[in-house]
Amino acid sequence: MTADGVVARRQAKVLIFDADDTLWENNVVFERVIDDFLSWLDHPTLDRVALRAVLDDIERANAVAHGYGSKVFLRSLGECLERLRARPATEAERLEIDRLAVALVEHRVELMPGVAEALDDLASRHELLLLTKGDREEQQRKLDACGVLHHFGAAHIVREKNAETYRWLVREHGFDPSTAWMIGNSPKSDILPARAAGLNAVFIPNENTWVLEDDELDPTDDGVLRLAAFRDLLRHF
Repeated sequence: MTADGVVARRQAKVLIFDADDTLWENNVVFERVIDDFLSWLDHPTLDRVALRAVLDDIERANAVAHGYGSKVFLRSLGECLERLRARPATEAERLEIDRLAVALVEHRVELMPGVAEALDDLASRHELLLLTKGDREEQQRKLDACGVLHHFGAAHIVREKNAETYRWLVREHGFDPSTAWMIGNSPKSDILPARAAGLNAVFIPNENTWVLEDDELDPTDDGVLRLAAFRDLLRHF
C-alpha cells in the first residue's frame, strides 16, 4: 500500500453499506424460483429468453408501483402467468406459485465470505451505516438475523435508493458527502445515485445481481472504486 493509501486508511470515514447481495446473497434465491417458474410454465411457443423478458417487464412496472420484496415478486409471477395464458390464474395455479416460492420464505440469511471479519475491522476505524431498500418487514427480518447489525451506527430501510435518498442520508447524519463512500453491488441503486448526490462509491459486482439493478458505469469516474471481493475493502479503508 502506498503512503497515500496508508494515510487515507487511517482517516475516519463514513462507510455506507448495501445489504442484499453485498453483505449476503439474496437475488440468487429469486433466480432459482424464476427458473422453476419458467420450467413449470412450459409455454408452447415462447422460449425461456422471451418468457423472462415478459417477466422482467412486469417486475419493472411493479417495482415502480409497489416496491420490492417477495410479496411483490409473487404478484409479478401471478401477473406473468395471467398475461401469457390470457386468463385469470386458477386457485390451483396460485397455490403452485406459492409452493415454488417457499424457498424465499425459508431462505436463511448467510453472510458472504469475509463480511463478518471485514466489518469487525472497519467498525474499529470508521462510522458504518446500512442502507437497504425493500419491504420494511422483510428487510428488518434479514437485518435482525444477519448477526452483524451491531457494527452499524444506524440502519435505514427505504422504498427506493435514488439521489434524493442519499441527500436525505447526508442531512440525517450530518456528514460531508465528499468523504463518504457507498458500498454495494448495484449500479442502479448503490453507485450512480450516490455519485449524483456527491458521495464516493465502491462497486463490488455480484454475478447474481438482479438484471433490473444493472446500469452503465463511467469507467473514467475516479470517484468509483471497483473491488473484486468484500474483504478487499480492508486494503483501502
